[in-house]
Amino acid sequence: MSVDVAGRTRRRAPGGRRSRARALLLLGPAFVAAIAYVDPGNVAANLTAGSAYGYLLVWVLVAANAIAVFVQYQSAKLGIVTGSSLPELLGQRLSTGPRRAFWVQAELVAAATDLAEVIGGAVALNLLFGLPLPLGGLIVGVVAIGILAVQSQRGQRSFEAVIVGLLAVIAIGFLAGLFVSPVDWRAAAGGLVPRFDGAPTVLLAASMLGATVMPHAIYLHSSLARDRHGHHLDEKVVSRLLRVTRWDVFGALGIAGAVNIAMLLLAAASLNGQTGTSTIEGAHAAISASLGPVIAAVFAIGLLASGFASASVGSYAGATIMSGLLTIRVPLLLRRVVTLIPAIAILAAGVEPTWALVISQVFLSLGIPFALVPLIRLTSNKAVMGDRADRRGMRFLGWTIAALVVVLNAALVVLTIAGLA
Repeated sequence: MSVDVAGRTRRRAPGGRRSRARALLLLGPAFVAAIAYVDPGNVAANLTAGSAYGYLLVWVLVAANAIAVFVQYQSAKLGIVTGSSLPELLGQRLSTGPRRAFWVQAELVAAATDLAEVIGGAVALNLLFGLPLPLGGLIVGVVAIGILAVQSQRGQRSFEAVIVGLLAVIAIGFLAGLFVSPVDWRAAAGGLVPRFDGAPTVLLAASMLGATVMPHAIYLHSSLARDRHGHHLDEKVVSRLLRVTRWDVFGALGIAGAVNIAMLLLAAASLNGQTGTSTIEGAHAAISASLGPVIAAVFAIGLLASGFASASVGSYAGATIMSGLLTIRVPLLLRRVVTLIPAIAILAAGVEPTWALVISQVFLSLGIPFALVPLIRLTSNKAVMGDRADRRGMRFLGWTIAALVVVLNAALVVLTIAGLA
């Protein structure tokens, strides 16, 4: 016998096929959150790292992805167990002044995310069709509005299906180059040893961490899991949902991690030492020269899919943050229109796109502790989580991760102020 998510008792099908099929139907929230880990900011940071320093910073991506798995599971667990999102729980516990201040920093993080996503999509349209960047940014915003309309009109499952489809395109776009690029696998393995090479690599590592462990995804996943699965008091149902969620997170973040590492390996193998690869446009040209126009086109298509998907998910996250902290609900489509304006303005002003992307990721890395520390505190709190509160080992791991992130970000600030980075 087995218990489904509604608490009904059913006879198990032979070989457990029915149980496995039902489990597959529960997958999805983590794949939406995973889009945040393969957005255009990742492309800029990973290509810059690979082209400038070869395989040196492979370890940063591996560590960041491991952190992401832990963090996203904790966020989803919080939503499933409590029936509330992380922003909602924070909003309930903070007084008016601190709550509004917290919202401001969270909104700035969401704005930086929007900036990266629209700029990345605009660059992809420019590479594929030669469109001016402001026009490309506008098109990305319009397509994102269309994707968000799917969520508004057809519900979360349909939205998840669209996002998973775009994730597949992203994976193909960024993994394809590995099949024809001359990756030095021994050197890549050597890149797993943690080390830096001067202050610029610390800045770049912070940018890669900010691009990989995304604050808005931490806020969002708790809401996605809660909205998808509901709030259940039956312990058997909760246990089953958490078990499925682990597979959801491992699968989604496994794909995202592979895509990120593939981008760095591609840049290290094909772009290292070449001039003009410090921008996405230059890297695209170098990929075309080294690996052929087909691989370059597939790469640009992956970048475009990344811009479309992440622009939608970023707006979804921003709405979740505002609703939870301010109890104000702004329609997703209106929010997408409003947050599109700064990105179009920056593109129209002629700011170098790749530089803007990397800086946005550095800013995002500074926002990680504000999402991560409250998450660890809440999941460790027995009054909030009951018997599902983190045990000593998980608490130690969580606080260790938070300390590492804070130290890296502190080093980033010091180096930036000192003018060394």
